[in-house]
This record gives sequence, C-alpha cells and structure tokens, in this order.
Amino acid sequence: MTFQLVLVLAAGLFSVGLFGALSQQSIVMIMMGIELMIGGIIVAAAAFWHFLAPAAAGGQVIVVAAVVAMAVEMAMGFAVTTAIYRARQVDMTDMAEDLKG
Repeated sequence: MTFQLVLVLAAGLFSVGLFGALSQQSIVMIMMGIELMIGGIIVAAAAFWHFLAPAAAGGQVIVVAAVVAMAVEMAMGFAVTTAIYRARQVDMTDMAEDLKG
C-alpha cells in the first residue's frame, strides 16, 4: 500500500463517520460516527508514522494514546447514555434537549 492509499482510507473513514454523526438522531449512532472519525485520525497518524519516520517510537506512542483515549471516550459515553436512558427513557437527541443547563 502506498501513502496516498492509506490517507484515502483515513479520509474515507473520517467522512463516513462525519456523515453518520451529523445525520443520526440516536445517541448511540452519533457515538459510532465519532468513533469512525477517531479511527480515521488514528489510521492517518499511523500512516504518517510508518511512511515518514518509521525509526521514531513517538508515532507508536501517539497511536496507542489515541486508541486509549478512544476507548475511554466510548466507555464514558455509553455510561452517560445508559444513565440518561435509565433515568428518563431518552435515547434520541431531540428528546434529550431538556437536559441542557
């Protein structure tokens, strides 16, 4: 695979995630779109590391940190979504509008 193909893959993942996050009303589907966007960013970061500076270990650290941040974000997002659903039976963003401060 070439550098350009990997970046096209990353851009495709990010684009599909952006469309998913902006076009859905379900909180879980929005979170899935955000995860696809973060996945695209991770693929692009890994491509830059692999093709531009494979000897440097800093790229690996950035990719691992991004994956850990993605896992923590999903865990927190699903916990908040579950708590909102249990408290108010709300699973769509339109119904959660009364939660804003």
